[in-house]
Amino acid sequence: MKYKIGIEGLDCPNCAKALENEFNKIDNINNANIDFINQKLSFETDNFDLSIQKMKNTISQVEPSAKLIIEKEKKKTELTWVYDVVLLFLGIAVGLCALLISMPTWAFWLLFVISAVLLGYKTYLKAVLLLFKGKINENLLITLAVIGAAALGEYMEALMVVALYTIGKILENLAVNKSRKSIEKLTKLQPEYAVIIENGNEKRVNPNEVKLGNKIIVKAGERVPLDGVISEGSASIDVQSLTGESLPVNLKTNDEILSGSIILDGVLYITVTKEYQNSTINKIMNLIENAAEKKSKTETLISKIAKWYTLGVIILSILVWGIVWAVTSDLNTAIYRGLIFLVVSCPCAFAISVPLSYFSGLGNASRKGILIKGSNYLDACAKLNVVAFDKTGTLTTGQFKVDKVKSLDKNKSEEDIVYIASLGEQNSLHPLAKSIVNFNNKKLEKVSNVKEVAGEGVYFDYKNNKYFVGRKNNTKQSTLVEVFENNIKIGEIHLSDTIKETSKYACSELKQMNVKTVLLSGDNKEIVESVGSTLNIDEIKYQLLPQDKYKYLEELKKNKNNCIGYVGDGINDAPSLMLADVGISMGINGSPASIEASDIVLVDDNPKKVSTAIKLSKYTRKIVWQNIILSAGIKLIFLILGALGVTGMLSAVFADVGVTLLAILNSMRALIYTPKTD
Repeated sequence: MKYKIGIEGLDCPNCAKALENEFNKIDNINNANIDFINQKLSFETDNFDLSIQKMKNTISQVEPSAKLIIEKEKKKTELTWVYDVVLLFLGIAVGLCALLISMPTWAFWLLFVISAVLLGYKTYLKAVLLLFKGKINENLLITLAVIGAAALGEYMEALMVVALYTIGKILENLAVNKSRKSIEKLTKLQPEYAVIIENGNEKRVNPNEVKLGNKIIVKAGERVPLDGVISEGSASIDVQSLTGESLPVNLKTNDEILSGSIILDGVLYITVTKEYQNSTINKIMNLIENAAEKKSKTETLISKIAKWYTLGVIILSILVWGIVWAVTSDLNTAIYRGLIFLVVSCPCAFAISVPLSYFSGLGNASRKGILIKGSNYLDACAKLNVVAFDKTGTLTTGQFKVDKVKSLDKNKSEEDIVYIASLGEQNSLHPLAKSIVNFNNKKLEKVSNVKEVAGEGVYFDYKNNKYFVGRKNNTKQSTLVEVFENNIKIGEIHLSDTIKETSKYACSELKQMNVKTVLLSGDNKEIVESVGSTLNIDEIKYQLLPQDKYKYLEELKKNKNNCIGYVGDGINDAPSLMLADVGISMGINGSPASIEASDIVLVDDNPKKVSTAIKLSKYTRKIVWQNIILSAGIKLIFLILGALGVTGMLSAVFADVGVTLLAILNSMRALIYTPKTD
């Protein structure tokens, strides 16, 4: 079985990766994966309790500061920085005493060692533990730099190196935790309880215990725990955490309401229509939690490089030491410059900022009602240059309205035609049938011998006459309904699907971004051309079956320069959603098949969020490469300056810590970015 638990106390991605590798060596544990940013550990095992014990033993040998969180425990790691700061100041105070006060040699070394241990005991411990496991990382680089500087008699630099490194790690953890807190409210969407009405009394229960048809009560300030229909009451509803829309919506009796919404005023009695595992909020939570497992090529590459990076740095440091010694014939100078190389080359800036950038981008998108299933899809979304749309339910509402009624029998009015059609359609579930019945304003009578034929229409008897409502002549106009009496056509009802208010905006935004728009529909030519013309879509294709849409996308993909997005909402869109480079499904409560097949899920049915997703993806990807170039550029400059003797070890530490903090702060911009719109 697959499990997911919390893991805290890891202060760097490389440490997390090393621990992950050790977990995967344990018997009965497969596919262990540590998500450093989200502090989650996922793994597969047949014996959970035994595996947990083995992982705890491994942690004690490799990462003593780490801790598995199996139950919903209160996190205490947020205050560990206070403990670290206290030890830091004690270490600095003891170090200053050793360096500034005249004392015997043995006393100096005692205070020096105490100061060095207080300042960096975590760093040394991790370096040694991993070294025994045959692993090396940045902790070893700092440990070697401290030992080397002390051996050369550079006592102040030795202490300053570890002090500045520790300060940097504290600041890094604070920055990462700030980012975690900014996005943590997404995970708080999950309701803790539901209040059901049982025998007239209110009873608080776990949302998982509520059954279909149960009635729950939700009061002002509370979060709706389950999807349902309002049976009594009205209220203003905050749906920002679901869709990103800041304006509240007003709901009343018989309206549907989604779990995760917050009641701003009033009291609602809700009849539950979906159990918790199928609820809107649970679907959103699953998508958010699993997003970190699908990494982009950039993120994966950085992770692979980090595996060998530290060993490469040590080898290059030895090479620098050898060259400088050969040129200057000064061993101390050669060793010192080699140590500078070790310090500057710490990979923290890359290892933290790249996954943090993607994490921030994914979190920002989620807050806007755009659920991207992984950073690999975020990267792909940034490259889209063709977006194909399904029509019904995607660019249109899927709710038909009667445009025109035509009577072909001089003895019957247009109102009579609508009434006769409604008689036959009154029990049909077809969208056109519902629209016709809603358009009728007379009380409907019962009819006999009702027979509904899929793809044709409804046959029935009424007042000794035989009627048919549908498309008897196989007309290709899918929104034309014909009415026959005793095989004679007596009327026509023309309907149309309403275009969503946001569709024109969505297509306009994509055109401004030089993204080609395509409309793929199974409807007839006239209707599709009308929609395409209204929305100014670049290319339209009509009368397409699901397999025709699939073949069209296959043709588009033959051009290697095309990166294709497909936007749809129905089960028939699933093949095309899977084929596209980025499949985007409309609505978290849409077809389960389309949600499963897609790479991005828009919580509401708003097509304008397609352009928002692309803009946010482009921005996040830009930040990732800014961090990579910034970190690599500054480190390269200081490596050259250090090798030439222009800068010292303290400058090297400032460069390493400084560039890491800059990269982290830059990453957090992706969390607050809001795309500009016209």
